[in-house]
Amino acid sequence: MSKGKLRVERDGPVGRLVLDNPERRNAIGADMWRAIPPAIAGFNADASVRCIVIRGEGTQAFAAGADISEFEKNRSSEGDVKEYEAATGAAHHAIESSPKPVIALIHGFCVGGGLAVALSCDLRYADASSRFAIPAARLGLGYGVHGTGRLVATVGHANAREIMFSARRYNADEALAMGLVNRVLPDAELDAYVQKVVLELAANAPLTMAASKAVINALAEPSGDFSVAEAAVARCMTSEDYIEGRRAFMEKRAPAFKGK
Repeated sequence: MSKGKLRVERDGPVGRLVLDNPERRNAIGADMWRAIPPAIAGFNADASVRCIVIRGEGTQAFAAGADISEFEKNRSSEGDVKEYEAATGAAHHAIESSPKPVIALIHGFCVGGGLAVALSCDLRYADASSRFAIPAARLGLGYGVHGTGRLVATVGHANAREIMFSARRYNADEALAMGLVNRVLPDAELDAYVQKVVLELAANAPLTMAASKAVINALAEPSGDFSVAEAAVARCMTSEDYIEGRRAFMEKRAPAFKGK
């Protein structure tokens, strides 16, 4: 059985979730899936955390999928499958619905359930050695509507069909060309680049980023809830940060946003 765990770290304005199962290329076990929602909730409740980064332990893999060693236990009966899918669905929902930007920092293999986690994130930055695949067609698995919808929203119908039908592995350049990742960096430069990005985002207005995320999520979903997005936008217009942003612009200085 999996010995993996989810590590939760804080570094100033950055919250980190580390998929820590290097013996299995950071394959995600059931306990790891269940640990994601409370970890994200903790970051959401911490005003000092402005951005969240998800990565795998080491540089060999972001995550090589769900931990197949657990499939006999977690996917052998209809009840087991429903319970397991509820856990993975809650993890994806927690990432997607966090009001804070969530970034996937991708070294190496990003496959199956690992790629599903990355697709739940807002931004994906990968190293040149990264590899991507959804091998469901070689495992006999059915891929759900929500997960497939995230894929289609990210890479479009044509690319999604090829990814799902072929189950083939794509290199970093191919992933970048189809929009699966936002940027590809040399292996040794990825961590520093992502740190630079998250610190830049951490200096921006939290309520504005939350509103933007809510609007984009609503637009990406076939039946998106625009009432939530519109409420988030309206909150920005009555916030202290909006006043601070205007004043900072007029005074030609960097704004000091508080998320209020």
